[in-house]
Amino acid sequence: MRLSATIEKLHERAPKLGKAVSLMTATGVIAGNSIGGSIPIWLMGTAKMITGSDIADKTVIKIANHWIKSNNAVINYILPKKDWRIDLPDDVHMDGKYLLVSNHQSWVDTSIVQYISENRLPLTRFFTKFELIYIPVVGQTFYFLDFPMMRRHSKEALAKNPELKGKDLLEAQRACALLKDKPFTLLNYLEGTRFTKAKHDKQNSPYTHLLKPRAGGLSLAINALGEDIDGILDMTIVYPDGIPNYSDLWKGNIKRLGVNVRHIEMPDALFTAIQNGGYQDDDAIKKQMFDWIDNIWQQKDALIDDMLADFDNKPQVSKA
Repeated sequence: MRLSATIEKLHERAPKLGKAVSLMTATGVIAGNSIGGSIPIWLMGTAKMITGSDIADKTVIKIANHWIKSNNAVINYILPKKDWRIDLPDDVHMDGKYLLVSNHQSWVDTSIVQYISENRLPLTRFFTKFELIYIPVVGQTFYFLDFPMMRRHSKEALAKNPELKGKDLLEAQRACALLKDKPFTLLNYLEGTRFTKAKHDKQNSPYTHLLKPRAGGLSLAINALGEDIDGILDMTIVYPDGIPNYSDLWKGNIKRLGVNVRHIEMPDALFTAIQNGGYQDDDAIKKQMFDWIDNIWQQKDALIDDMLADFDNKPQVSKA
């Protein structure tokens, strides 16, 4: 608490210096943990791949959770006072298996997911490109943590090699199967890209605050994991003072933030049809899926309006 008070005074009396101190401290902590954790991750991850050891698998997850908790400690103690309003259901738990969908505006979003999930939700994974495995430390960590890593084939590749058709689905099923025996939160940004006004206008999006959602990724996850999940969660993130860049988080520039996580229910018949591969094989099922997601997105759009209005109507500054 004394450190937080010191940082707060520094931000008040010398804002530029305060931001620099917060950013340098955060950078040091994140870099130190990344470097310090890379060797244990490699050792335990390699042992897991070779032996299939459950102990090695759990150790890799513990290292990842330590990395996340260290980052979250920086947010709690090295950033100045903030008005962060976070609303999660009371019945989610660390041993659950959840699919999580969200709007997407900034690289900050993923750090926010990690922040709100600590001691509330299982470790968050998301679909990544298989090519990321060649990035030192980061790519291998994703692999050892069983992030679903996808080999996607372009239209040109499919035209040259028709036998590749359908391999994406098989790859998703294989990748998601690695999560079946452990708690997980599998995150899917349905918009497929970060929101910008230019993208919104180019799409002629029917939503005020959102891009058009896509159904493919969520359908793949349901097809691969359907019988194992405990529920689908919808996360809505708002930045009342404008969309930040990544450094804004660690400088303490994000004074106001709203996060709402809620359960969403898919009709049983639709869920079963998608679980059985209907999204890929049946246009009627595909349309039902798009209609369902459109309804979720309309609700999210209205919720964003309400969350922004709440900040305007109920000013509040408190530590998250």
